[in-house]
Order: sequence, then C-alpha cells, then structure tokens
Amino acid sequence: MGAWQPAPGEALRWLPTPRCRAAAGAAPVRDAPLSFLTENDIRRSHAAHAQCLAHTSYLGSATELDGDLDLDALTRALEAFVGRHPILRSWFESGGDGAVATHVVDPAAVAFEVHSDGPVTSSDSLQSLLRHRLGTETTTDVFPGLAFGAIRRTGGFSMYLGCDHALSDGASQALALAEIAELYLASRADEPVPPTGEGGGYFDYVSLEIAAAEHHMAGSPQFRAWQDTFTRHDLRMPGFPLDLGLAPGETAPVRPIEMPILDRAGVTDFDIACKAAGGSVFSGVYAALAIAARELTGADEYYGMTVLNSRGAAPQFTTAQGWFCAFSPVEIPLAGARAFTDVVAIAHAAVARTKELAAVPVQAALAAMVAAGASQDAVVTAPNLLSYIDFRWFPADAAGAYDRGILFTGEGRTGNASLWINRDHDSLYLGSQTPDTPYAQQQVARYLDRFCAVVQAVAATGDHLVTTPDDRPLTTYATGAASCG
Repeated sequence: MGAWQPAPGEALRWLPTPRCRAAAGAAPVRDAPLSFLTENDIRRSHAAHAQCLAHTSYLGSATELDGDLDLDALTRALEAFVGRHPILRSWFESGGDGAVATHVVDPAAVAFEVHSDGPVTSSDSLQSLLRHRLGTETTTDVFPGLAFGAIRRTGGFSMYLGCDHALSDGASQALALAEIAELYLASRADEPVPPTGEGGGYFDYVSLEIAAAEHHMAGSPQFRAWQDTFTRHDLRMPGFPLDLGLAPGETAPVRPIEMPILDRAGVTDFDIACKAAGGSVFSGVYAALAIAARELTGADEYYGMTVLNSRGAAPQFTTAQGWFCAFSPVEIPLAGARAFTDVVAIAHAAVARTKELAAVPVQAALAAMVAAGASQDAVVTAPNLLSYIDFRWFPADAAGAYDRGILFTGEGRTGNASLWINRDHDSLYLGSQTPDTPYAQQQVARYLDRFCAVVQAVAATGDHLVTTPDDRPLTTYATGAASCG
C-alpha cells in the first residue's frame, strides 16, 4: 500500500445511499453456495471482529485516469460495476453453529453517493485514510464489503478499490479498476452502459467447484496424487525453504517486500533461454526458486505450493469478481542438477503436473491430506505459497487504467514468506509478505538475493551453474536487504 504515491488532491469516498443501505439490510437470505475458502474467511473475519481485532484480510488496487473527474459518471460506473457482480452485492451472517447465511442485494437497489474527505496533501495522510477506510469498511457483515474512493485534481484523478478477501482475489483487483474505468468512460461519453445481471458470476463457479470436490473425494487419480505427495513429504505443508526462526504456529507482524527482478530486455532474454532449454518463464522462475534453495541448503528436492487462477473453469468466469483460486503442490527433484538448463525442463514437467492437480478443489485436497494420515495441526497449517502471473494476458491489457494499476494487501501477521512473482510488458518483479523479525528478514534476504542472482545470470548468459550449498554467515547480509535489480 505504501508504494502507491498519487499526486495531492481532494479525497472523495463513495458510500451507499440511505435507501440502498435500508434495502441491503432487508435483503433476504439466498440459497447461494460459498466456496470453502470464502466461507472459512468469513468465519475467521467475523470471529476476529467479535474479539475487536484489527481487520487486515483485504485486498486493494489503485490507478490513475486522465481528464477532470466527472462525479456523476463515476458514480454510475461504480453502481454498474457492483450491480453486475453478485458477490460484491453480498453480505453475510455467521451463527454460533458455524453456518454462514448469504444475503444478496438486488442490483436495482444498488446506489452510491459521493462524500468529501477534504484535501490529501502528503503520503502520510493518504496512507492513514486508506488504512482506516479499508480496515473498517471492507468487512462482510454489512453491505458493501468494499471501499471505493478517488483523489481529484485538475486534469486527472486517482481511484482506488479495496475489498474483503472473501469477495475478491488478486486477479479480481487487477480486473476491477479497469472495468470501472471502462464503464466510466462510456458513461462520460453518454454511451450505453452494459446492463447488469446475474450470468457467469461467482456463485455459478462455486456450484461447479462443489461438484468437482465431490468427484475427486470419491477417489480420482488426482486425489490419490495429492495423497501420495503429502505422504512423500511427511504429511506436511510446504514451508519457506530456509528456517525463519519461528516456532510451529508462531507468527510475526508482516513486513511487505517489493522488488524488481528483470527489466524488459532482461525478461526477453530470460524467456529465450527458458524456451531454448525446454521450458517457459513460468517454469524458469520455479527452476530458479528451486536452485536457490539447493545452493543455500543442499536440498535434493524443491517442494512448494502454487496458487493458480481458476477462472479457466469456464469462459464466463474470465472477468468475474470473487475468489477464484486453486492450490497445487510443485515438486522439483534436484539431485545431480548441474545447471539451470538441466532444471528448467524438469520444472516444466513439474508445473504441468501442478496444473493437473489444481483441478482438485482445496477442500478435497485437505481431505486427501487427512486420508493420508495427517494430524489436524498439519492440515490447518498455512503453507508457504508461490504465485506466478503474466499480466500481459489479462483481458484488460493495454487499457490505460489497467497498465497504470497497482495492487496491495492488508498487513496482518504471518509465519511464512509467500512469493508473488509477476510479469508485465516492462518487467519481472516480486512481492512478499514476510515476518518482520531480524532473523527472518536476514533469511528472506539470503534466499531472494540468491534467486535473483540465478534469474539474472540466465538472462545475461543463457545459463547458470548450480553451486554447492552456501554457508556464508548471516552477518554478511543487512537486515531486510533483499536487493534484486
């Protein structure tokens, strides 16, 4: 969030009108299915709220648009956007028995009005405003579980959106502001705004996911492959490749890290090298992650957990809002690996298997872990996650609002250092939410420095020779000094 530094201006927020709030509060319970991830996030958030804990389970995005802001056009755009996505019109009640009731607001009742928060003249005042709004407004126990606003100035404006994670994911955020911008430009030009509707939304996707989970839990080959994977790895979830100095279950405050890895020319060269070795940038990134672990720990295998966008389940979900995520293990054998070009082809095959196993919904994957004999503690342990997204392939690519966009998340606590590695037309870069302790920061710095060195060597020379484990003392690294680029 701190990376977003828009020019000063007047801060505006959009809130539901009193009539809309009344209609939302009276919205009936709908027999709408929820995904395993969404339902558990709602329960967790409501329990945290009951304990007066800070709300940090949100995602956000921001972008810039040229031209003086037309308030009426942007209001109509926001109403059309929320109206066409059922999950964004939903709020939830959770009872003592754990059941979650879903209320869905009629799209015809969605109406917003704009309020001024006065001038924003510094980064500190902007960050304070954003953190307060997203921490208090993006909750799922009332409508809407989102916060939308703008920073108005002469000749242009910034806009931002934050949503509870139960309603959104990273891809949703990447798509959202581009969609709002498209609706805004159409409304400003007095062009017809596409009608709102229920088709192809999140709830349709969840119905398919539930059916898929039932199919796999009946004993599919992919389900058995998940079982075998957990059995091979002592019935445990993947962790960060290096020890972060935290006891099992222990967490620390989040310290976000963002860094460039390669510029446009470097990504092109890395792409060429990966393809020449029988891989892709996706598998090349995973090969480099595996090699970094090998060089620092001597591990004979890399074991990770990948996050994948599951909107490919059907074409109608391509631009839908909601939490469309699948998880899948990735295993890359490293014994005897001498060079990156050896590992990338192995990683390419591993990624193909990962995509196949991603067809198993998360609730079925956890059932596979239980069936393999895992303890309850092992099942509920959050894995260290890996994500690779190529934003060039998103439907909004080349749209101004999309290309200028930035994504951010709430900053709570973590015991992992999950990696989010992204590619766009200009660069390859990464983000991570890391434990903010001196030892964890040193370990993360060691690993990310080594990972970047591997990627950059491949981009520069076409290959990288795998070295022996690195035993250099931690004191050679400054705290938090991950320094890709």
